[in-house]
Amino acid sequence: MNYTHIKFEHAGAVAMITLNRPDVLNSFNRAMALELQHALDTCASDKEVRAVYLTGEGRAFCAGQDLAEAIAEDGLPIDVIVREHYNPIVKKIRAIEKPVVCGVNGVAAGAGANIALACDITLAAESASFIQSFSNIGLIPDSGGTFFLPRLVGLQRATAMMFLADKISAAQALQFGMIYKTCLNDDLQSEALAIAEKLSKMPTVGFGLTKRALNESLFNNLEDQLDIEETLQAKAAATYDNREGINAFLEKRKPVFKGE
Repeated sequence: MNYTHIKFEHAGAVAMITLNRPDVLNSFNRAMALELQHALDTCASDKEVRAVYLTGEGRAFCAGQDLAEAIAEDGLPIDVIVREHYNPIVKKIRAIEKPVVCGVNGVAAGAGANIALACDITLAAESASFIQSFSNIGLIPDSGGTFFLPRLVGLQRATAMMFLADKISAAQALQFGMIYKTCLNDDLQSEALAIAEKLSKMPTVGFGLTKRALNESLFNNLEDQLDIEETLQAKAAATYDNREGINAFLEKRKPVFKGE
């Protein structure tokens, strides 16, 4: 596929996806949403890709939906946009059994904020901000916002963010538990990529199984979750990476994981 609204590059075993509509703060139109979905599918199926890094071009991560497209005469109804654009993106981020690292380089608003929160490890530049901007135009949060944000920050705080549409700084997002780490603006790319590269050299099959267990934990009671852990641990124990990790420990050497 020829990408025109995202950049899709490889840096070793890391796939780099950059939202690339900087003139409109990387807001989503249909083409960019479908390109991102295709890139995520490619990452999921490509065995050479062992980690994914998602970021934005220019001074924003993503300002959410391109409202000019949404209100155009031939524009799609908002429920169709949610169903065909954003729901698949969030589902693919959570379903891909490889680590997805997000580097929030600027404003992350609306769907952009919630896509960032759906990633496995999210870092933000010090100047970045997060805004649940939906209430400003009479909509409800989508793209998994009503699912992830209360679990990250608690119901009261999530409700206030969604009702008031306050701008949350990167420092506040870190304090609230929304993100993993903040970085100096000039260091975001290198620090986030370093994490993605480190993860890509680790036992990524185990990460995929861990991610599956975490997804299940959002719905399960303790008994069901213990059963899931038992099942997935058996799968992890049967991998090459588990055997390599044990042998390396016994032989007092650094393991060489293959993601197998």
